[in-house]
Amino acid sequence: MPEHPRVPLPGSEKKPVAIAERIGEPHPNERLEVTVRLRTRAEHELSARVGGLANRPSEEREPLSREAFGRQFGAQQDDVARVEAFAAANHLVVVEASPDQGTLVLAGTVAKLSSAFGVSLGVYAHPDGGTFRGREGPIYVPSDLAGAVQGVFGLDDRPVARSHLRRLSDLANIQALVGAPRASFSPIQIAQLYDFPTGVTGQGQCVGIIELGGGFRAADLKTYFQGLGVPPPRVVAVSVDHGRNRPTGPQSADAEVMLDIEVVGAIAPGARIAVYFAPNTDQGFIDAITTAVFDTTNRPSVISISWGAPEVQWTQASLQAMDQAFQAAAAMGVTVYCASGDNGANDFPPGQGQQTGNHADFPAASPHVIGCGGTSITVANGAITGEVVWNDAGDGATGGGFSAVFPTPAWQTGIQGGKRGVPDVAGDASPLSGYTVRVDGQDIVIGGTSAVAPLWAGLTALLNQKLGKPLGFANPVFYGLAANSGAFSDITQGDNNGFNAGPGWDPCTGLGRPDGARLLAAIAGQSATARAG
Repeated sequence: MPEHPRVPLPGSEKKPVAIAERIGEPHPNERLEVTVRLRTRAEHELSARVGGLANRPSEEREPLSREAFGRQFGAQQDDVARVEAFAAANHLVVVEASPDQGTLVLAGTVAKLSSAFGVSLGVYAHPDGGTFRGREGPIYVPSDLAGAVQGVFGLDDRPVARSHLRRLSDLANIQALVGAPRASFSPIQIAQLYDFPTGVTGQGQCVGIIELGGGFRAADLKTYFQGLGVPPPRVVAVSVDHGRNRPTGPQSADAEVMLDIEVVGAIAPGARIAVYFAPNTDQGFIDAITTAVFDTTNRPSVISISWGAPEVQWTQASLQAMDQAFQAAAAMGVTVYCASGDNGANDFPPGQGQQTGNHADFPAASPHVIGCGGTSITVANGAITGEVVWNDAGDGATGGGFSAVFPTPAWQTGIQGGKRGVPDVAGDASPLSGYTVRVDGQDIVIGGTSAVAPLWAGLTALLNQKLGKPLGFANPVFYGLAANSGAFSDITQGDNNGFNAGPGWDPCTGLGRPDGARLLAAIAGQSATARAG
């Protein structure tokens, strides 16, 4: 049988890393694993189903089970068979086939994988002292697979995302901010200030947390929650692509992991927490999200993601793969919250990469997640006396703006900007009004939009218990609430160095921060109206 000609895989092109230098090649016999993502069955039907959620009353937004989703929208068996034949012809091993998720994992040496996918892999040095395996240009596949294969991930292992947190101790302009109001709060205190529902603990819910590094220590969790006077949550670590719970020190990604767990666990102590640890690569990030969404063991009803990067830094294939996983989550009634970034409207850290213009952070820019922006609060006598857009004079500001990739979703119709607007909601994020957490034996204060995603995830666990069913894809619900419901406190003052806050939705804090009790009442009222109608 003649070989099919090789063609470039659309959206797979990788650009050089401007601040990295090629220093050699990986050993040809080094073993790698790659994830091949396939097209799904009934893709247009899935898009129509999820897209139509905005126009359906909440009672009709019945989620699919994970098992039913796989049967209806998983990969086509013919596509799976063709990839398996391709693997055999190129002396690659099929490590895992998950047709329901639309993925296959193939293993082989650098030499065999490079030949199979027509790439040249190099080893690159980064100014921070690290190295990574990288490539430039597209991936090539046989023409008979071009329509079936939507992405190949794992050939390149460059770091792709940053955690969106800011430690109070790291603020470069802390002296200049010495006159600014400064306070720190436990997650329970923030929940009280935002009037989160009481009388529930998130019992019966599971919150999934995506982590691309770091780890947690059980002793720290025990000490922290004892100090709060609440039982420690049940936490399970899930390994993805050989990632694992690996705590090292308070200046590492441990701070992100502990912040996420402690915020969710303090707000919803009755919920189970599943932490999905994966490498900080496009393969790791995509596989962690897919694993969490399709997890039939832990079955999270809410997922919190505090990692991301400017939309323009991702390949089109990576954007598509993650958005498809989020689309699946929406169809299955899983609510996903993503931090919108800590570098203002530009979204690039000072001195790194592209610096001009405004850029939305991804995955918060996906139309199938809820993007979480940041505020700064002032508190007196146990009540909020002021709340503005988080912008700490060069030491961090909430991300927000408009996608360059995704069109305006139906539930954002009427918003000026021409594309998907970010964020959707907000919450306290400034380190100057930050969260007191425990990391590797130390009590520290952390802010950033990293705190807002787990804050909303914990709130949603409470809402799910109160409502007796999962909130599911929340954006059509949130945007559909009446402006006079009081569900959101509108943030009208401040900017994120690119956009200004104002009445109604804005690309700094979205719809605003939650009033938990009123949000619950508004959602319950919306459901009651739908039933009556």
